[in-house]
Amino acid sequence: MIYKIRIILDAEDDIFRDIEIDADSSMEEFHNVIAQSFGFLGNEMASFYTCDENWVQDEEIALFDMSENGSDVRLMNETFLVDVVDEDSPKLIYVYDFLSMWTFFVELADIVEKVDGQTYPSVLFSFGELPESPPEKKFEADPTFDFDDTFENYDDLDFDENWN
Repeated sequence: MIYKIRIILDAEDDIFRDIEIDADSSMEEFHNVIAQSFGFLGNEMASFYTCDENWVQDEEIALFDMSENGSDVRLMNETFLVDVVDEDSPKLIYVYDFLSMWTFFVELADIVEKVDGQTYPSVLFSFGELPESPPEKKFEADPTFDFDDTFENYDDLDFDENWN
């Protein structure tokens, strides 16, 4: 099985790549294809995140396990595309370079049969140029959260100010 996948930069301008990749490829191979198709060196930390149809982030699939004592985080080199993406859950979020936070929306567009003589993975279509720096994120506060209430109840937090 071959997955046709569109990877879209989270930006106001349309910047995307359409990729064909074997469904049995590891997530690390997929990460490398994405990084190369957008012109990254591929030497920065990155993670995929499963998500729902509204792009609400869920489970992380990391390039490396950065925890001190080993965690339950799934790793890209041990996880395969076919185990993460399918017709029922066709979306992922991909973050490259945690200092710059290049964020991409990844979506399965089609599933086709392998074509003999065709090399996979391949970039089918490339649209738009990557900007010099990542687009700024516009985070919005939760309008239902009352910050004033938090500070008024400071004494109720059972915090010892002289702990040191």
